[in-house]
Amino acid sequence: MNRITQKLQEDKKILSIYFSAGYPNLNDTVQIIQDLEKNGVDLIEIGLPFSDPLADGPTIQASSTQALHNGMTTQILFDQLKNIRESVKIPLIIMGYFNPMLQYGVEAFCQKCAEIGIDGLIIPDLPVDVYADEYKAIFEKYGLINVFLITPQTSDERIRFIDSVSNGFIYMVSSASVTGSQSGFGGVQESYFERIANLNLKNPQIVGFGISNKETFNQATKYAKGAIIGSAFIKHLSEKGSGKIEEFVGEIR
Repeated sequence: MNRITQKLQEDKKILSIYFSAGYPNLNDTVQIIQDLEKNGVDLIEIGLPFSDPLADGPTIQASSTQALHNGMTTQILFDQLKNIRESVKIPLIIMGYFNPMLQYGVEAFCQKCAEIGIDGLIIPDLPVDVYADEYKAIFEKYGLINVFLITPQTSDERIRFIDSVSNGFIYMVSSASVTGSQSGFGGVQESYFERIANLNLKNPQIVGFGISNKETFNQATKYAKGAIIGSAFIKHLSEKGSGKIEEFVGEIR
């Protein structure tokens, strides 16, 4: 069974952390992953830096740009992660844009992920229809879960189609803004979370965008299985370096 599926079956709220591979320094990637697991994080999204990150706000864009300046590439990330399963047991997802995967070769990329022990991918700019028609069989061949995003503007019909194609969790974007651009949730988001919960989808939902502390984590997980923190964690890395991860996670849980 895929590690993501196993983790989602646990009777707990999932804390997922996103960071850009190769940030703050090129070779920090593995240590950050190990420290996040050691401090009780349930799932990790490893950002594959890209020069045109459409959905990302300024904080993640800056970290992605710095990682590229540091020399991060798809191949270097794979090289860094080649022995990751000797020390890390929790689910690992690579989150990135489709262009670098296409350049690498979609099947070659998926095969490499499977060899390393990556459990899934999040590709914000790969439409679910294209995935279902052209790539689903490849992902399934290598045991990879592909995670799709929904927003408050996504129709119920579209959400049900995404749910039918998915076999892990649905990434529930909390608002139509980019990452890191809001703090806290109001009535509009609350009603959105409730609307999705009432659809009774087969895949659990994990909320992303706007979660930065214990309060917003608890708000986001009132209706959902878990929540993702990205920009707030990257800010923490920027201000305190990669040696204070215990402090950050401790403030969420």
